Amino acid sequence: MIYWHIFWSFFIANLLGYGGGPATIPLIQNEVVNHYNWMTVSKFGDILAIANALPGPIATKMGGFIGYQLAGIPGAIIALAATILPSALAVILLFKFVNLFKDSSKIKLMTKSVQPIIAILLAVMAYQFFLTAFEKSGVFHLLLLACISYFALIRLKIHPSLVIVCALFYGGIFLS
Repeated sequence: MIYWHIFWSFFIANLLGYGGGPATIPLIQNEVVNHYNWMTVSKFGDILAIANALPGPIATKMGGFIGYQLAGIPGAIIALAATILPSALAVILLFKFVNLFKDSSKIKLMTKSVQPIIAILLAVMAYQFFLTAFEKSGVFHLLLLACISYFALIRLKIHPSLVIVCALFYGGIFLS
């Protein structure tokens, strides 16, 4: 039954996650943290940080890793298939209609209306990560990492993956 739950959770998250990785991350979190209780918010945040630091699509990396943790290699394969299947089916089934509706004002409006929803889902997820980080590491480490990350990203224009890797090393040294 675990295989079916893995498949269904990643299939639904990626089916409804219109817009790619950032849109699917809160949906995956809802499935694996809130619905099935396979991991905590903190553990999910760690997986998200590692997945962000590695190259490639984030949803497939997270699906493979979470699937492997839950059910080994078969779980990873099932989670990866469930992650890729919605997009593959959409491309195959909807390809014929792309040219018919590409200039439709209703389609453009529908696409724009989804963006605020994605922003709210990401904000809720960031808030949950903030609370978890505050509880686990304390206010000093949280503010220090936030300020240094802001400075590195905005002022020094350092690539986000490098900032994430540095924060992981900091956490590994000072917070473990």
